[in-house]
Amino acid sequence: MKRSIPIVGLIGLALSATLYTSIASAKTLEAVASFSVLADVVKQVGGDAVHVKSLVPVNGDPHDFEPSPDDAKALKSADVTFVSGLGLEGWFERLAKASGYADDPVVVSDGIKTLTLEEDGQTITDPHVWNSAANVLIWVTNIEKALSKADPEDAATFKANAEQYSKKLRDLDRYATSSISSIPPEKRKVLTSHDAFGYFGHEYGVTFLSPLGVSTETEASAADVAQLIDQIKEEQVKVYFIENSNDPRLVKQIANATGAEPGGELYVESLSDAAGPAPTYAKMFRYNVDQIVGAIMK
Repeated sequence: MKRSIPIVGLIGLALSATLYTSIASAKTLEAVASFSVLADVVKQVGGDAVHVKSLVPVNGDPHDFEPSPDDAKALKSADVTFVSGLGLEGWFERLAKASGYADDPVVVSDGIKTLTLEEDGQTITDPHVWNSAANVLIWVTNIEKALSKADPEDAATFKANAEQYSKKLRDLDRYATSSISSIPPEKRKVLTSHDAFGYFGHEYGVTFLSPLGVSTETEASAADVAQLIDQIKEEQVKVYFIENSNDPRLVKQIANATGAEPGGELYVESLSDAAGPAPTYAKMFRYNVDQIVGAIMK
């Protein structure tokens, strides 16, 4: 005797098959970001729908990065690629050419009001925009648009993630303003390795002095160092910081010559590893604020 399958069972089988096909066909978006700070922000917006690879690893310097064949392979197979821009990733064009990557990267700093400074008689754009939490809100907007264009089916998820993360960034911005406003303005002066805190200083009212320019690839002359030492003594700068992603020897030498005391380590252009104090941008930013405030107020 031929058995019949109830209509409810047939519907259930059909729905199961449809769900299986949908899950099987779902593809995680492959994204590449130029350095770890940016990679984390892309992760916050992309969530589980996006897999993000950072080309420059944690604790790495995005100025003098040397890409590997694996980096070229990752870039070649990426669905979408993100750079900060403004001259930070001078190596990216060479990597793209070597890998055969033909698409234009998403420049997340587009739309940010940039700062400039003078170096060796030239006007240089400061690329370190992320050291103001307010600027990262613009990153988030640009990242959300790019991810939604690359993966329209998950656009609603990207939008929700972006809104939630933007609230956290606004909270961080307020936290920095509140924390630093408790310090007398004349005491808000610190020594660091290079000019990476221009946006932080501009946004939150802190003066940063450094022997190197916006890139760690530059070199300070003996005359520049001597002039900086005199300035630090004259302005009574009491504290210095090393940076996790570059050589601390020069700033330590200057500190020894001026009597500046160590304030600890700041995370400027790179996150820490997972066990460190700055494994995400949000934690990095808050950690830096706390380190600066704590050292000045000693």
